[in-house]
Amino acid sequence: MVLALVGCSAAAEGDIPVAGLAPDVRPKDAPRLEVYVKDGDWYRRALHGVLPPYPASLRFLEDQGAWHTPFTVPGMTGPYDIRNWHRPAQAGGDQSAAGR
Repeated sequence: MVLALVGCSAAAEGDIPVAGLAPDVRPKDAPRLEVYVKDGDWYRRALHGVLPPYPASLRFLEDQGAWHTPFTVPGMTGPYDIRNWHRPAQAGGDQSAAGR
């Protein structure tokens, strides 16, 4: 147990960055993403399974940055897969969830 405490002292001295000591302050040398380009492929993936005309509620995609959003990645499978991420078209994936 004493060895564990000795090992922590180096991090407390500032030699090693430790997450959580100041969560409201971004480290000076942390990488920054200046520009996030969303091309046609990004929008096709984000709108996968949504049929035009696209509802106004999806305008949030215009402001979407590089942070994670569950809207642009496959979610649950089976009857909860309302955007057909997991079901290929030949298996009925081109149908709406109500039509399956």
